[in-house]
Amino acid sequence: MDAQGRGRDEGIDPADQWVLNPDTGDYELRLTPSPGRPPASPGRPSASTGTSDARTPGPRRSPKPETTPPGDRASVPGQRGGRRGAGGAGGRGQRDEPRRPGSRAAAPATGRRKAKPRKSRKKKALVWTGGVLAFLLVGTGTAGYLVYQHFNGNITAVSTDGAGTGGFSKDRAINVLVIGTDKRTGEGNEGYGDAGSVGHADTNILFHVSKDRTNATALSIPRDLITDIPDCPTKLENGEEKDIPGTAGGRFNTSLGQSERTPSCTMRTVTELTGIEVDHFMVADFNAVKSLTTAVDGVDVCLAKDIDDKDSHLKLSKGEHTLQGEQALAFLRTRHSVGFGSDLSRIEIQQQFLGSLMRKLKSNDTLTSPTKMWSLAEAATKALTVDDTIADINQLRKLGMELASVDPKNITFTTVPVLDNPDDKATVILDKSKAPQVFSMMREDVSFTAVEKQEKAAAKAKADAKLKGAKADAADVRVDVYNGGAPPGSAQNALDWLQNEEGVLKSTNKANAPENVKKTQLVYAPNQADQARRLADMMGLSASALKPTTTDAGEMDPMVLTLGPDFTEAGSPLSAPGTTPEGVQRVEADKAVCAK
Repeated sequence: MDAQGRGRDEGIDPADQWVLNPDTGDYELRLTPSPGRPPASPGRPSASTGTSDARTPGPRRSPKPETTPPGDRASVPGQRGGRRGAGGAGGRGQRDEPRRPGSRAAAPATGRRKAKPRKSRKKKALVWTGGVLAFLLVGTGTAGYLVYQHFNGNITAVSTDGAGTGGFSKDRAINVLVIGTDKRTGEGNEGYGDAGSVGHADTNILFHVSKDRTNATALSIPRDLITDIPDCPTKLENGEEKDIPGTAGGRFNTSLGQSERTPSCTMRTVTELTGIEVDHFMVADFNAVKSLTTAVDGVDVCLAKDIDDKDSHLKLSKGEHTLQGEQALAFLRTRHSVGFGSDLSRIEIQQQFLGSLMRKLKSNDTLTSPTKMWSLAEAATKALTVDDTIADINQLRKLGMELASVDPKNITFTTVPVLDNPDDKATVILDKSKAPQVFSMMREDVSFTAVEKQEKAAAKAKADAKLKGAKADAADVRVDVYNGGAPPGSAQNALDWLQNEEGVLKSTNKANAPENVKKTQLVYAPNQADQARRLADMMGLSASALKPTTTDAGEMDPMVLTLGPDFTEAGSPLSAPGTTPEGVQRVEADKAVCAK
C-alpha cells in the first residue's frame, strides 16, 4: 500500500510524514497518527518500518533498492524494505541496528507512542523551507532535505581544477556561479539549431549571498561581453590534464566548451573579470529548464504586449501566463520580441522569470507538497552538473541550509554594466565608469537592498572617521608601490597614473612585494596620516585598507602601497560605494514585472 494513501486512510497529515532526526541530520519517514485521528488497525503494516509489526513473528522482506518517490510505496531511497538504518551515510549494506530509546524513530515494545501535538502550518513550511537548496532560488537547483543516497547517484560532477575556493563556511559570504549552457543535447532539443555545438556559457549568474545571510545579489554576465579568457589548467573527461591557453579580447561565452574548456575555466574568467572569488559552480542545460519548471507545475509570467518570436517559437498573448516545459524554455530564449531585441533584453526577462520562480518555490503550495519537493529533487539532481567539491547530497543540503533563509524581497538581480562595442555592434564591452563599483559592492558585501543592520552603519561611520582630517598636497605624498597579488604590470600602471594624472611625483615602482596580500593596503606612520588621507582619496581606498604603524617615520621615508587582487586598474575606486551606481539595472525578486 502506498505511503501517501496509507497516511490518508489512517488519518495522518502528509505534511507530518517527513521529520528531521536531530541525531543524524536526515529527514525520515514517520506515519504516526496526529492527535484526534483514528489509530492504525491492529495487524496492519507498521508505519515506522514498512514491514510486519515488530511484535508479529514472521520472515523479513529481502532488502532491495528503492527509487520510487513518496506516493508510490512506503519505502524510500536509503531504507531497506522501508526500514531506517541501511541507507544513511556509512550504513549501506548493514543490518538494522536496535533503535535507541528516546530517538524519534524508536517505538516502545508494547503499547503505542503518544502522538505529538500537530505542527502549525507555519512550522511545517519552515521544515520544508530549511532544506530547499539555494539554487532553486535562481531557478536551477534541488531540494536539500532529501539526503538519501539515491540522489547521489543522479549527480554529475566536474572538477574545479583549483579555480574555486574549495568550500563555503558560515562566517563569510558565499559566491556560486550558475551557468546555463546552450548545448543541444537531450530529447526534443535538436530543433533549436546549432545541433552540433559543444555548448557555450550562454546564461551566467554569479549568486552572492551576504555574510550575515540577510540579502543576496544575482549578477548576470552578458554572454557577448568582450573580456580576457585566462589560461585554464583543466582535467578533461578522459582524465587527461591539459593547460588550455587563454584568449585576449574574446567573448565571455567562449570560456566554456570552446577549445575543450570546462566550467572551471568560466569560474576563472569570472574571478579575473570581477575580482570575486567563486566558491562553487552549477551548470544547467535546456532539459534542466524544462524538467524543473514542470516539477513546480509552471512559473507565472506577465507580458506587457503580445509575443511572436520566430527564433524561440514563443507565441503568447499580452497578459499573465503560467509556463512550464518547452514553453518555459522558449520564454527564456526569447530576445527578438522583447525590449531592444538584444541579449541584454533577454537577460531582463530571464531575471523576471527567475524572480517569479523564487516566489513560487517559497509558496506553501510548493513547500508543503512532498510530491512536488521529491519531483524537484529528482529533476534537479539529474539535470544539473555541479563541481566536485559539492557532488554529494549532504554537501548540497548544508549549502541549502545556509542560503534558503534569504527573503526574496532582499534578493536583487542586476547585470554587469556594459556599453556597445564601437568595433563590433554584436558585442559589448565593460562600462568602466560603473562596473568596477558594482564588483566592489559585491566584494565588500554591500547589499543592493536596504537591509543593512544599524550596527553596520555605525561601524562604517567609525571607519570613515579615519579618512577625515587634513590632507597633504599631492606633491608632498611620498609612496613606494608594490604588486602584492594584482594583475601583472599593476604597479607600473598605478605609478604612471599617480605621476601623470594626480601629480604624485615622489612615487616609486618597487615591483613585486615580499608576499601577497588579500586586499590592497597602505601602510603609513602616524606623522604621515595627512599623506595617507590624500592617497586614499585619490585611489578610493576604504578605511580598512589604511594600516598605521606605531612610530613616526623619517622625513624622507615613503609610505608603502601594496596592490592586491582587488586592484584592476588605476583610477577605479577600490572602496565599495554605499549605494548602487546611478543607471545600473536592478530587479528585486519579490516584484512581479511584466516583460515589455
